[in-house]
Amino acid sequence: MPDKSDNPYNFWQELKRRKVVRVITVYAAAAFVILELVDIVSPALGLPSWTLGLVIVLLCAGLIISTMLSWVYDITPEGVHKTKPINKASQKTNEVYSKNTNWKVATYISIAVIIGLLAYNLIGIRNRSKIDPGLEKSIAVLPFKNLSEEKGNEYFVDGLVEDLLNRLSPIEELRVTSRTSSEMYREKGIKSVPEIAKELGVSYVVEGSVQRYGNKARITVQLIDARNDGHIWSKDYDREIGDVFETQSEIAMRIVSELKMILSSDQKEYIQENKTLNLDAFELYQMGRFYWNKRTGEGYAKSIEYFEEAIAEDTAYGLAYAGLADSYLLMALQGWIDINEGRDKAVEFALKALELDDNLAEAYTVLGQVYDYVDWDWEKAERAFQHAFEINPNYATAHHYYAEHLSIIGKHNEAREQVNKAIELDPLSPVIRRLSSKIYYNQSYFSKSLEAIKKCYELQKEFPLVHAYEFRVYWRLGEEEKSYEALRKILANEPVYDVETTDSIFKSSGLISVINWKIEIDIPRAEDGNDYCSLALIHGLIGKDEQALYWLEKAIESGECPEMSFRLEFKNLHDNPRYIALLDKMGLTEYFHGE
Repeated sequence: MPDKSDNPYNFWQELKRRKVVRVITVYAAAAFVILELVDIVSPALGLPSWTLGLVIVLLCAGLIISTMLSWVYDITPEGVHKTKPINKASQKTNEVYSKNTNWKVATYISIAVIIGLLAYNLIGIRNRSKIDPGLEKSIAVLPFKNLSEEKGNEYFVDGLVEDLLNRLSPIEELRVTSRTSSEMYREKGIKSVPEIAKELGVSYVVEGSVQRYGNKARITVQLIDARNDGHIWSKDYDREIGDVFETQSEIAMRIVSELKMILSSDQKEYIQENKTLNLDAFELYQMGRFYWNKRTGEGYAKSIEYFEEAIAEDTAYGLAYAGLADSYLLMALQGWIDINEGRDKAVEFALKALELDDNLAEAYTVLGQVYDYVDWDWEKAERAFQHAFEINPNYATAHHYYAEHLSIIGKHNEAREQVNKAIELDPLSPVIRRLSSKIYYNQSYFSKSLEAIKKCYELQKEFPLVHAYEFRVYWRLGEEEKSYEALRKILANEPVYDVETTDSIFKSSGLISVINWKIEIDIPRAEDGNDYCSLALIHGLIGKDEQALYWLEKAIESGECPEMSFRLEFKNLHDNPRYIALLDKMGLTEYFHGE
């Protein structure tokens, strides 16, 4: 130490003479670069969250050691030597000066590096948003613009969006909004990104465009902070069409990296996995899903054609088999084909899909529905849904049908949680809002059920599936005029009913007479089509419990009405021995709590 250690100036000069200041400066620059690199590469490499903290601790320890060593030792052309006291060192001033030149250069470079990195980060803060670690990780991928001259490429572009969503969805820590809701914003410019994000309840938004020309494509993607419409990251990818799936994986990994998320090895593997490498099969599958989403008999039939064509292009395309399973199941449940035929085909194709690719939440969700609505195997249904969630916790459809499963087995609070989760993931889906209305209604929350019904109409002005609950809610609330208006919408969609006759009956005798008139028409139809459940429900609604139980027994015998345990129309039957016998027959006795 210097002789006059109590003099700060002398101490500072001694620090400079022993090159301690220069060592600290160079060390600080190197440490700053290391911390920046660790911060950038940690998410991409899937390093644990404590990695950056550990590096900081090690660098601090290194700084202390470097400072101590620089005080004691000096690096010279002849090697490392112990630093001489000041009285001896002064004899070699010229020599020291020449040796110090290299240190000065290193010091200036280090200072320049620090200033440069600070400037880069400060400019970055102004020009692009930085990720807020405290902000919820939630994201929506909006429909990409099709910049290609051929409008037929729209399905290809939509397929890339769907594929990107599928790659991001398995990340449990990231809430990914369903494409159904994002699709509502296909027309760009109608609303700003912050407005869209607020409606979808997300913190970040992905926008993009695709231009396909010959065997090449340019994919432009940008990640936006929805709070201020600030761009976090954007990039153009000019690739061969054959490399488009690898590009999708690269884009997904970059988004995850920008959001500073830590991935497990399984999650990284899923993101990088390609469901098919056949572009034709990929586009045919997207066409199939387009028609499947129409939810009509004709749409299902058309979707089956496209899924089969996709399989012909790529026989190992598990997702296309899952699409077939989806189509056959809904055709069966909605009465377009025989229930047993549809059930068998749905199971066959779902199992085939899982044989080819056991990471398909879609296939497990189909199996869960089959076990609930056809087989009445509640334990198998539970396992199937749990498998689906393990693969893709952001699959809104799985949460939708799991809510119905929980309602069937009497877990109403858990069912509501699942409905809310489905709404969170797909807030603009009228189908999920209808389910919310249904569950509220069956728990006698009529005002909340009505709110959900009104939301359905906001999302889709003409939505026939919700009319039945609108009719029931207003009936329960004693608002006969509104109840009839909803019932009239149902009758108007069925040619067998003459709405002019119903209008006349309603004016002269009221709603109960219209319902009784409808029942008379429905009984022979039910006998022909085995739709006994509807008759049981309508009798239960108007308080004819004995007739409701009679038709309910016929429904259960025919394999209908798996939801009987939680339907409000049968509440008065809960203590009836015949009703309890039906629960036992369905394997529901252990779940039934007489609610």
